[in-house]
Amino acid sequence: MKRNLFYLTLIVAALSVLVSACNDDETYADKRKREDRQIQAFLTSGAQVIDEESGAYLLNVPGNIKVISESQFYANDSTTDVSKNEYVYFDRTHVYMQIVDKGTGSKLADGQTMNIVMRYTEFNIATDSIQTTNNLSSYEMRPDVMTCSNSLGNFTAYFTQGAMYDSYNTSAVPAGWLIPLSYINLDRLSSADSRLAKVRLIVPGAQGQANAQQVVYPCFYEIVYQRGR
Repeated sequence: MKRNLFYLTLIVAALSVLVSACNDDETYADKRKREDRQIQAFLTSGAQVIDEESGAYLLNVPGNIKVISESQFYANDSTTDVSKNEYVYFDRTHVYMQIVDKGTGSKLADGQTMNIVMRYTEFNIATDSIQTTNNLSSYEMRPDVMTCSNSLGNFTAYFTQGAMYDSYNTSAVPAGWLIPLSYINLDRLSSADSRLAKVRLIVPGAQGQANAQQVVYPCFYEIVYQRGR
């Protein structure tokens, strides 16, 4: 069922591109206003996707999200209170972020380049459906991997493999995925005390993957980051 869901939602995304292309009267500003309304509705409702066969949650995002400012975020040691369902809103990028777990280990240092392994789920807020995910048996041995560099706090990266690379046929990493790297640690599960960093992101099209940029729609991401080898 999960595999069928994966491919069906990709078809939906492709159709959305065609529909958008046919609407010549809609300006980019109109699309941005529509996207903002979709994000605001998501902040209230959240999202729940259940596997019809098992009854288990494929995605469970609580609604009534409490948005905090960057100044509040930094004053609280760059953390978000998960018990209060807090997300920080970044004014420049319009990305919302919740740090579920900062993880153990250390940050990607200035001048350092490394492979980062990620497990993720991408939820299309506009269509209210899971669009892509590598939490599938077919990607169990082939998770998403990006090669990432830090230059004076500016992160650049490209995919070398994974579901995002396969789905959108590009090595480009969504800019929104790089924002957490300033605040989370990267580690491997090498001991009982090791924890992997986990974040939740609400990413507008301009900071998202290629399809979201073209059509202008927001996505929610739940991502686990792991230090690669």
